[in-house]
Amino acid sequence: MGKSELEQRLTEACDAVSQRCDRTPTVGLVLGSGLGAFADGLADVVRLPYDTIPHLPSPTVSGHAGQLNIGAVGDVTVACLQGRVHLYEGHEPERAVFGVRMLARLGCSVVLITNAAGGIRSSFRPGTLMLISDHINLSGKNPLTGANEAGLGPRFPDMTHVYHPQVAELARQAAAATGAQLEEGVYAAMGGPSYETPAEIRMLRTIGADAVGMSTVPEVIALGHMGVPCGAVSCITNMAAGMTGEALDHSEVEETAAQARDMFVKLLTAWIGLIGKASW
Repeated sequence: MGKSELEQRLTEACDAVSQRCDRTPTVGLVLGSGLGAFADGLADVVRLPYDTIPHLPSPTVSGHAGQLNIGAVGDVTVACLQGRVHLYEGHEPERAVFGVRMLARLGCSVVLITNAAGGIRSSFRPGTLMLISDHINLSGKNPLTGANEAGLGPRFPDMTHVYHPQVAELARQAAAATGAQLEEGVYAAMGGPSYETPAEIRMLRTIGADAVGMSTVPEVIALGHMGVPCGAVSCITNMAAGMTGEALDHSEVEETAAQARDMFVKLLTAWIGLIGKASW
């Protein structure tokens, strides 16, 4: 049986990357709103704008540069998606997860995902870093809807350990080594692009969510489908609607993410180093 249309597109994208960079990355990263600065510190880096890679959609949201960066963190080769596309930009779920599927096909053994999120847990403050332990998908979308891509994974993938326990443990070790305060909690994905109402936030708190955002979950599902270990961290950039009485603004998201940059970079750097030494 030949390749599906999606597999063919992934092959064409990976071939285009390989023509520009012959290194095989060990760790893949998705850098969310305001968090793309991590890629600026990579050593020996090759930067590829998304529009030079076939089939890879470019983001339209401020804080998402739209660039694939392949470089080194210490002695670990990484591939960073500097920015992502979202369902609310009008993309079908399959298209929104094309980037992480490409990271897996480029050879990444582990993919780390980051995002900016609204805090629901009352003890959170802007700048808090939260390791995602599980998610609730309320976006109404799933990237696996439709005919199963059998060449990528099974029809009914298990999501019990989609946030890989070993990856999570290495995040805890990285936090301890760097002095980062790393909370843990459940991330709820909403469709956006409007922020949630106070009533929706009360609902999310009731069903067990600690943070809320408009990304990440489709990517994690796609990686789970492919059997690729992943981990995810939210930077709490604002308290969710109704928590403080203040209006929500995307510029606040970017500003808080920038303020959290130094600790975020230290945590990711240590996490990647530990992942590079582990067996997968």
